[in-house]
Amino acid sequence: MTDPLFILAVGVLIVVGGIIGLKLHPFLALLLGAFVVALLTPATTIEQYALAKGSAPTAAVALSKKGIGERIATEFGNTCAKIGILIAMAAIIGKCMLESGAAERIIRSMLKLTGIEKAPVAFLVSSFFLGIPVFFDTVIFLMMPLAKAMTLRIGKNYLLLVLCIMAGAAMANSLVPPAPGPLFLIGEMNIPIGMMMIGGTIVGLFTITAGYFFARWANQKWPTALRDSLDARLDDIKAIAAKEDKHLPPLGVSLLPVLIPLVFICADTALDALSTPKVAVTQASIGSQLFGLVQFFGDKNIAIVTGGIVALVILANQKKDSKEGLTSFVQAALMSGGGIILITAAGGAFGGMLQQTGISERIADMTRGYQMALIPLAFLIAAIVRTAQGSATVALITASGILSGMATNANLGFHPLYLGLAIGCGSKLVPWMNDAGFWIICKLSNLTEREALKTISPLLVVMGLTGLVVIMIAAQLFPLV
Repeated sequence: MTDPLFILAVGVLIVVGGIIGLKLHPFLALLLGAFVVALLTPATTIEQYALAKGSAPTAAVALSKKGIGERIATEFGNTCAKIGILIAMAAIIGKCMLESGAAERIIRSMLKLTGIEKAPVAFLVSSFFLGIPVFFDTVIFLMMPLAKAMTLRIGKNYLLLVLCIMAGAAMANSLVPPAPGPLFLIGEMNIPIGMMMIGGTIVGLFTITAGYFFARWANQKWPTALRDSLDARLDDIKAIAAKEDKHLPPLGVSLLPVLIPLVFICADTALDALSTPKVAVTQASIGSQLFGLVQFFGDKNIAIVTGGIVALVILANQKKDSKEGLTSFVQAALMSGGGIILITAAGGAFGGMLQQTGISERIADMTRGYQMALIPLAFLIAAIVRTAQGSATVALITASGILSGMATNANLGFHPLYLGLAIGCGSKLVPWMNDAGFWIICKLSNLTEREALKTISPLLVVMGLTGLVVIMIAAQLFPLV
């Protein structure tokens, strides 16, 4: 009854059965699943989990003695701290870009450049390269309003555009530094950052190509219409789409709510990667002030708030002749964003309770003595951990910790880079209800849970397996040793 695998199975049954079978609201089903998982987890297991995470013995004992409600609330709050401001401000940015016509202006300019048929490819590639310096969630927030506007412009392919955004952002997040997971992985496995960036980009382009073909097939098999939502009513978007170019904001202005967060986050990431205590530019007064300014606005929360303020200014300028104020637009955006925050935070609480069962350590024990080729083994471990507890970053950290000794001590016939890439691809399998990213893409795109499970989940499986095949072939042909 206390085996982590049994507790995992019970949690899966409650969440999936509650949402799909009993038609419970996802927020309730996830909290119920978190409660049952926490109830089944013994205090000694929680204490061991805390110690394994580096907590002091007294802190580990204190955690094990906390009540179930307090532990769930803590994980719920931790998830809110990570994504609460991002989601709220991203909802405002999306609403303002749609209402002001900024998204429509961007779409019209993109169509002139790529044409209608190549628009999904543009979304795919843009999301991949945006996902390298910018957090996965932020890419989804910035791109989704454009997908909705593009769908109304071309009249089709909404699911294709959503899957292209998901495919590009997801693969970059687990393969290419400076994303947090790959950064930890290269440190653990002694892989040069430049080599990981090049290798991750190459493998990522293969995987998103496979994802693109799956997305086209899924779009034909399950065509999905763009639906009304609190923050983006179809009638409003259609009215904007009918406007003449002269009534829309200029392209440069329209891009600002997206470019400002992107530029500052990228600049901050670059400075963090390049700076050392002895770098002269940070010691000079002007350089120090500039460095501090970039660090301040490069914080993901500050960056997205800044983008939100700019989006509000653009909307206010477009509505200056209207008697309607900004309050109604912001309220509609926050009503939509608030629901997403609650569901995502509940998913974080459920995933956190699963982690406290010791599921990662259980999987490590099961696979430690398993004699198997290391590349498929690395992929398998990461996939199992990701499916079990919902976080691609945790899967990367767990798998790299298990395999780092093998990578450095074993007489490998290939560079450890390939193990790192295999772990990155394995961490994509399988997203479902315990994954905060699943709920973000599901709710922002207005896909139902059933639609997301039969499109988004297999999309990442296809890309992950494609990556594994590419890595094994490359390790054979170009071992780099």
